[in-house]
Amino acid sequence: MAELDMDDLDRRMNGAHEMLAKELSGLRTGRASTNLLENVVVEVYGSKMPLNQVATVAVPEPRMLTVQVWDAGNAKAVEKAITNANLGLNPQPAGTLIRVPIPGLTEERRAELAKIAAKYAEQARVAVRNVRREGMETAKKIKNDGGSEDDLKRNEDSIQKMTDSWIKKIDESLSHKEQEIKQV
Repeated sequence: MAELDMDDLDRRMNGAHEMLAKELSGLRTGRASTNLLENVVVEVYGSKMPLNQVATVAVPEPRMLTVQVWDAGNAKAVEKAITNANLGLNPQPAGTLIRVPIPGLTEERRAELAKIAAKYAEQARVAVRNVRREGMETAKKIKNDGGSEDDLKRNEDSIQKMTDSWIKKIDESLSHKEQEIKQV
């Protein structure tokens, strides 16, 4: 008989929210932050690796990041990865040190960042809804395997409340990021 694990559903919905938080932290808001380059993936040694596995990112000034590449042969790949990350950044290489000035945000760029943030939030909502759908299917299997109609209703209500709660948290995270984008 199938079993409904509410803790597992909650953990997976939380995972979608945590992924959103990570993605939103990578959206720049005009201030330099090492989180900005956290999602950059570099193609080196024949595979894709996170930037923090091939270089050290630092914030020497409020509007400047520096990327110290550990292996000089990877400097070009790191520069290319930062440029291609769609963050609106223009890396300036100087040997194994890459300076990444953080430009001020234009109204156009603010609108673009808000759209990107909304896209990330929608992806998180879809992930939560997918977990919800799986939970609902499991609840129906339990009923078909001899469970009662009352149990099905109770499980569906619990799953829906959990889903609503996580969607609300996602919306709050998006709203917070949109405010942050507007303020800078």
